[in-house]
Amino acid sequence: MTYKNFKIETDADGIALVTWDMPDKSMNVLTVEVMEELNAIIDQTVADGAVKGVVITSGKSSFSGGADLSMIKSMFTLQQEEKAKDPAHAVEKLFALTGQMSGLFRKLETCGKPWVSAINGTCMGGAFELSLACHGRVASNAKSVKIALPEVKVGIFPGAGGTQRVPRLANAQDALQMMTTGSSLTAARAKAMNLVHQVVAPEELIAAAKQMIKDGLKPIAPWDEKGFKAPGGGIWTPAAAQLWPAAPAILRRESAGNYPGALAILKCVYEGLQVPFDTALKIEQRYFTYILQTTEAFSMIRSLFISMQELGKGARRPAGVPKSEFKKVGIVGAGFMGASIGYVTAAAGIPVVLIDRDQEAADKGKSVCEGLVSGSVSKGRMSKEEGEKLLELITPTADYGSLSDADLVIEAVFEDREVKKAVAEKIEAVLPEGSIFASNTSTLPITGLAKNSKRPNQFIGIHFFSPVEKMMLTEVILGKETGDKALAVALDYVAAIKKTPIVVNDTRGFYVNRCVFRYIGEAYDMLIEGVPAAMIENAAKMAGMPVGPLSLNDEVAVDLSYKIFKASIADLGPQSVDPRHMELVTKLVEDGRLGRKSAKGFYDYPPKPAKKRLWPGLKDLYPQQKPEDVDVKVLKERLLVTIALEAARTVEEGIVTDPREADVGSILGFGFAPYTGGTLSYIDGMGVKTFVALCEKLAAKYGSHFKPTPLLLDMAAKGETFYGRFDPYAKGKAA
Repeated sequence: MTYKNFKIETDADGIALVTWDMPDKSMNVLTVEVMEELNAIIDQTVADGAVKGVVITSGKSSFSGGADLSMIKSMFTLQQEEKAKDPAHAVEKLFALTGQMSGLFRKLETCGKPWVSAINGTCMGGAFELSLACHGRVASNAKSVKIALPEVKVGIFPGAGGTQRVPRLANAQDALQMMTTGSSLTAARAKAMNLVHQVVAPEELIAAAKQMIKDGLKPIAPWDEKGFKAPGGGIWTPAAAQLWPAAPAILRRESAGNYPGALAILKCVYEGLQVPFDTALKIEQRYFTYILQTTEAFSMIRSLFISMQELGKGARRPAGVPKSEFKKVGIVGAGFMGASIGYVTAAAGIPVVLIDRDQEAADKGKSVCEGLVSGSVSKGRMSKEEGEKLLELITPTADYGSLSDADLVIEAVFEDREVKKAVAEKIEAVLPEGSIFASNTSTLPITGLAKNSKRPNQFIGIHFFSPVEKMMLTEVILGKETGDKALAVALDYVAAIKKTPIVVNDTRGFYVNRCVFRYIGEAYDMLIEGVPAAMIENAAKMAGMPVGPLSLNDEVAVDLSYKIFKASIADLGPQSVDPRHMELVTKLVEDGRLGRKSAKGFYDYPPKPAKKRLWPGLKDLYPQQKPEDVDVKVLKERLLVTIALEAARTVEEGIVTDPREADVGSILGFGFAPYTGGTLSYIDGMGVKTFVALCEKLAAKYGSHFKPTPLLLDMAAKGETFYGRFDPYAKGKAA
């Protein structure tokens, strides 16, 4: 029998090698078709008396990334359709659907013949759950091997046996750590946790897997044998009595109770270890069905799984423009930002010319790249040879003539119109006719900068976030005259350096910075009201933000806030800035409290290893409220609502045109409460009508900046959502 996604070869020893190699896909994924074929292969190998055992491996450089988009989408589609059609039985049908993969893996595990998974690269999610159901697991010791159950990062949890098999192989504490963080394991760490049996050289992988079967591997999982005990003895032991009372508290400390999927992992493990294995799988299936119905799971999967993949694959790329090949990219401005852009470009294998005013400044930029390389080498993220190869691609120079054959030039000089104008003239004097000119500006409108260009249709903004090598987002900004080719080239470049782009129209601060400064501005208001600074920071973290607004302001620099206020007053008039905010920021700047870079801002930064701490002088700036008089729930609402409201304004103004980009941009750009799915999903999740009512309540007490916009009022009256009214799939965009 032949299969579309698998190839089977049985050797003279009666061992069937099943090679998973999906046509037209760079990585194997679990689909309904793959599961049907795997089911047939189990039946075929069981029925064939000549087959003594089975080895399953991948025909690609990685094993599998887990479930496919189509499978995830189908679960939510079924749920919505059934709720509309037959609400009484909708959950039953979802329960049956969620049990299909788990049931298939259990069938493999109990088929009576030994199966060994030969893991040759990335093995994630459902694919690792498939491997866990095999009786033996052998992993390659190649650096590319990453083993993980990362489902919690997209709002769900390992629902195909993962929460039951992992704690029956590894100790419960390690199992919980792995699953509640979704962290990746190396092959060696997976072996140390008892999740794989052997780690071998890549060329020995298949032979070692087959040898396990030849050596008499039992076709029975440990938990199906009489007298099985979980590592550490299960739930009712002195060790477990120390672990389990603390586990929910530790999870709450890390997640503030915002992630139902993470809590469900604890429940699945705690309850599952007390019952027989098949009952435990049913417990997991019940919790998985429940979690799939939560707003958090729906919103997180949509933004962090589906939308991120679609945007990463060029959902906003104009059709009909040939794909760009980058033979050389020029970076003008070799400061920390420009040098870091050069580093990520060279890391993608693209030759880079790093230009500054003189050779010394350009060389200084390359030394930043050298520092980043040595950091990666010391952490084992790249070999010494790979680091040397990367640095060979970066040429520092003061000669603008070296841009004469560049496909793309990115200007990353100081945020000053005159400086940028002078640099633009030098670049355009040598830039080839078809090449694209991009500015990495963080606040200055692109249309204004494009006035310095002779060819504004080839001028675009590519806004990177610091630190460039870690931040996965880039904002691609369209000026009024930016053409399709410039957009296509910018998106191709962002794809080449493996970052996620969002495309926004031109405005002061674009999308991300507008939202960030609303967040920081709300913290200024709270400080002025006398809310203790520690409560502001803690409320932000409880609301799901990765860092508090005052800490974030220190990171971006307090004097940057000051400069932005000054520029805003100069361009838009004094009414554009709250005078109380200006007074607060001016006070800090005059005292030399510029943020982390000056070792003091809203926080003090003592020499390491001491930790940063809030500046005690903050409480002397304004009369303080008693902590017990401050409602933490309201603080959390204010911080999230002010950001979401600004995101809604950018949609109303036509700055952001695709809700996927607002959501993904807010999470990747500044960590907007990921459990909400992003700014617009936060509004859609509670319902626009509820959001409008909340805005009106906050506006009455805390100021007119909370007033809902005309768009929101209209949507609330019509019962609309952002994903309904601005449906990203309705415009015939590639997705």
